[in-house]
Amino acid sequence: MNKKKTIMLRIILFLGTVTSLFFVPWLLVKAWILPLPETVQKQLDQAVGHGFDGVIVYIDQANKAPQYLASGWHNKATKTPAKPNALFKIASISKLYDAVAVTKLVSQGKLSLDKTLADYLPEVVGHIEYAEQITLRLMIQHRSGIPNFTDAPNFWANPTQSYEESLTLILDKPANFKPDTDYEYCNTNYLLINKIMDNALGYNNFKFIKQEILKPLNLKNTFSSLSEVNINDVMSGYHVGHPFDLKADEHGMVATAEDVGIFIRALNNGSIFKPGEQEIYASIYEFEHGGWVPGYQSFANYYKDLDAVVIQFYSTTDSKLYNWNLSEIINKRIKKIIKRKTK
Repeated sequence: MNKKKTIMLRIILFLGTVTSLFFVPWLLVKAWILPLPETVQKQLDQAVGHGFDGVIVYIDQANKAPQYLASGWHNKATKTPAKPNALFKIASISKLYDAVAVTKLVSQGKLSLDKTLADYLPEVVGHIEYAEQITLRLMIQHRSGIPNFTDAPNFWANPTQSYEESLTLILDKPANFKPDTDYEYCNTNYLLINKIMDNALGYNNFKFIKQEILKPLNLKNTFSSLSEVNINDVMSGYHVGHPFDLKADEHGMVATAEDVGIFIRALNNGSIFKPGEQEIYASIYEFEHGGWVPGYQSFANYYKDLDAVVIQFYSTTDSKLYNWNLSEIINKRIKKIIKRKTK
């Protein structure tokens, strides 16, 4: 991110905390009470009317053909319509892939859920409180108490670019709680988990993810970073009040909604696992997830009662996360439409 964009985003992030308080809550009420549209497509069009620049939805319901839906803009500046097959920054949905990779490494005997942070990364002892008590299991489950590096002041206006830079933000800071006494969602846990996997493998763990998860599922549109893709294939992302497209800012994994949906289906029906792995995974992590980085909100849901995977991408964020709340309302309405169509 260049200096001009960084300064502008910092200003917008501050001003957004004030202005959104006065305007957005009424939009949430409106989105909630409006009559339910007849189709998911009309609901996406309505979402764009609520202020999202672009929306993508993929639906895979048992015994029905997959649905590929989009509304709004792929790129607002060029007036390119939203594309159902566009690449999107999936943010923390990537934690599901990490948790599956850890599961497979545990099954192979290369990692142990009960070994500690001190065992795996002895260099952090004395710099991360309770390193001798924090197990790999607790990090996966967000029960470590380690401070969250993305909570550092102005982090999203000028995000770190490396493991070392990110880790520096929390070193020598007190724990938020003693290990296994509470829960707090924490990106530092997965920063450390990725480093532990790299060390255990002797190479970047995304290569392992590709070999053990992506190739078996024939997922050809899931990538570790923007460096692996044509940037024009990535949906533009926008932050309320911020004048620049945030598409080129690096924030990890990108994928199509379909690829994420196929993965979520395999995760929930167990087909991604080898014998014994599903039981390990079920004991440590979730089967659906959401993600957020500036300009990009993503949701990977599995509705057991409908036997339906629904992936939802929204290309507009704001400082107070009202757009996150708005998207969750829309997600629930999408489920209701699918359920109504099922009857």
